[in-house]
Amino acid sequence: MFWVLLLLLAWAFAGSACTRLCLTAVRAAAADARDASADAERDLTLYEAAFLSGGPARVADVTLVSMARQRRLLLAHTGWATVVDPRGRDEMEQSVIGAIGPDGQSRIAPVRARAAGAEAVRRLADGLVRAGLAVPEGAGATVGAAVRQVRAAVVAVTVLGVTALLLPIETGTPRPLVGAWFALPLTLALSCLAIARFEVHPYSRWASPAGQRLLSALAGHPAGDERSFLTSVAVRGIRAIGEPELRAALTHRDQPWRE
Repeated sequence: MFWVLLLLLAWAFAGSACTRLCLTAVRAAAADARDASADAERDLTLYEAAFLSGGPARVADVTLVSMARQRRLLLAHTGWATVVDPRGRDEMEQSVIGAIGPDGQSRIAPVRARAAGAEAVRRLADGLVRAGLAVPEGAGATVGAAVRQVRAAVVAVTVLGVTALLLPIETGTPRPLVGAWFALPLTLALSCLAIARFEVHPYSRWASPAGQRLLSALAGHPAGDERSFLTSVAVRGIRAIGEPELRAALTHRDQPWRE
């Protein structure tokens, strides 16, 4: 009867994960409805859109791309960044220039890492959290985190089920029946994932429900000018860059670097 203990574990994993997902989704929906009118007139800045879409690293990418497009920063396809204009027009650009260093040239990978961890980005994040648009750092009660827990439960239930089927069954219980019992918690977890996919997708690590709503409105704006191009990079990341050399510069794989 050892397989029964494994079945109880499977139900515990699936039940707790699905319960957490349901409760988190309900709280997120309530917060979304509560804040729906509060942020209706708010417009996101380029850096805010970048943070809500991809976090600190996305803010650094957008800053690099913006400066490169204005010919104030040279991004080589070999993975090097060179300062052309050392005067940053805002604190994000100043952070990038500071990350490159006094020599005016550096590998892009460490520049991105330093710029993403700059004080300017932390202030941006704090402002978005206070406005209710971003998820506080370290917050575990998010829909995305709950979905990841359900996915982990699916893996756990599958492993437990396979283990139970491989164990010798001394009571004469048919193995197909054992498999059917484990199929129940697996079906529960997969059903929750399917419902979450249709009801609460996308699962954002950075944006709150109010922030996701503003991002959705931002993504619907027509493209064509420079602002629209940078907005597309902020929302979609470097895959939105159509210039081969610029994309190659930001996707170049550096060797591990040290301070």
